[in-house]
Amino acid sequence: MYSYAIDFGTSNTLIARWNPASQEAEVVSLPGLSTGVGEVAALIPSLLYVEDAVKPTLWMGQQVRDRGLDHRGDRRLFQRFKRGIGANVQGYLPELDQQTLTFEQVGAWFLGGVIQQLQSSHGDGGRSLILTVPVDSFEAYRAWLGQVAQGLSVDQIRLLDEPTAAALGYGLGDGELLLVLDFGGGTLDLSLVQLQAQSGGAKPLGFILKWGDRQWTDSQQQPIKTARVIAKAGLTLGGTDIDHWIVDYFQQQDSLPANEFPLSLRLAERLKITLSQQTQSQEIYFDETTFTSLDLTLGRSQLEEILREHQFFNRLDDCLTQVLQQARRQGITPADIEAVLLVGGSSQIPAVQTWLKTYFPEEKLAYRRPFTAIAMGALQLDQGMELQDFLYHSYGVRYWDRRRNRHNWHQIIPAGQAYPMAEPIELVLGASTDSQPTIELVIGELGQNSSGTEIFFDGDRLITRSTPADTHVQALNDTDQGRTLAPLDPPGYPGSDRLRVLFQVDRDRQLRITVEDLFTLERLVDQQPVIQLR
Repeated sequence: MYSYAIDFGTSNTLIARWNPASQEAEVVSLPGLSTGVGEVAALIPSLLYVEDAVKPTLWMGQQVRDRGLDHRGDRRLFQRFKRGIGANVQGYLPELDQQTLTFEQVGAWFLGGVIQQLQSSHGDGGRSLILTVPVDSFEAYRAWLGQVAQGLSVDQIRLLDEPTAAALGYGLGDGELLLVLDFGGGTLDLSLVQLQAQSGGAKPLGFILKWGDRQWTDSQQQPIKTARVIAKAGLTLGGTDIDHWIVDYFQQQDSLPANEFPLSLRLAERLKITLSQQTQSQEIYFDETTFTSLDLTLGRSQLEEILREHQFFNRLDDCLTQVLQQARRQGITPADIEAVLLVGGSSQIPAVQTWLKTYFPEEKLAYRRPFTAIAMGALQLDQGMELQDFLYHSYGVRYWDRRRNRHNWHQIIPAGQAYPMAEPIELVLGASTDSQPTIELVIGELGQNSSGTEIFFDGDRLITRSTPADTHVQALNDTDQGRTLAPLDPPGYPGSDRLRVLFQVDRDRQLRITVEDLFTLERLVDQQPVIQLR
């Protein structure tokens, strides 16, 4: 049986598998869904057309384009929907056939349909499946992937950061210190990874979503390399945003109609892609209703000006600075980086490459696997690759801030914490009311204390917009059952410490807690898993 990896992208999706006969990774093309043209014929456009939401009846990938379902504004067409999964989307959610659809449902239909077609076309459910995720994705997106994964007929399912997978996909030598820039349709991720040779046996790692009953053979317990993640940062910024900016530019300059946005967006994407090979690009906009046409012409210099107007390069600078600062704390300077790997379609934009050359010499830049590196690199986890990683987000507990008269968050696990943790982190809690029967604890995933991203609808456009600097928090266990630590017997009273809580992150990124009653000296909870971290 084959091992598969899926790089589910905002614009395109790619499947790769490990061929046990050739001992190599190879891309997988799905008849009808894959493009069948261009540099990577196996690319599957991340498009879904819902013909019937009740049954449901769906068209996916290249099927949508072959039937011309992506040219005009149609509420049944979903594109770039990955950005809405797990996000707090402001505005309406689409309603089709008296069914209110969520982006999670649309994504599940697409990903489930792709895997069903894979199993049908290749007659192999697969021994294991590795799904890649953006660095800056929050727990809600990963939890959604876990829910989708549980319904698949695959023995083992794991997650891996996209830029880390890309570093493995370039197949460079031992000891290489690699900076990966993964710039796709929806996100921009940077990751500094070091590949190290290792001897001795160890079970392949990764963030485990599902683990079957199969045992690892001796050959699978001999790591080829260790991938040590040194630094990483990410932005909700992608090629889709640039397409929107180009459409806005032509609406201002050439009065491009706003009522034909899907067509305008596709033309903008074509203009942008052409500028990766040429200094000038041209597309014709034709209105079938009024029979008018517009000549849309865009040069590289104009595109760079559009990017500057939207603070694009400043945001790239900030993201790279985060990574380099993390590296410097470990004694690593930019001069120590041996190669910069460009991954994702948007990394092919000349202005992005010019920006990188202001930090690194041109000979360190590698471009050769922009579309396949992630999926093919993820398969290394099944070939004995061991992953040494750290937590990207910090985690805290909620408390009542009397000074501000609102809830606030106290950090308990900092971003950058390596796992498994050698020593637990201790927190002592007391009762806040008389005869308190339980003590509750809400754990949250704390985002970076910087500008965030708001996702909302403007008509039929799914828009992302930067928000003012603040700490973005997602509560992870805020349910009646989830936030209750333990019952207090006898009940608690204010004025004294009552519970000692120990927090520890295990090898599989599970946050485990141990709870001791300081009054009765009993251990109420022992190494209980609470949530899976990222």
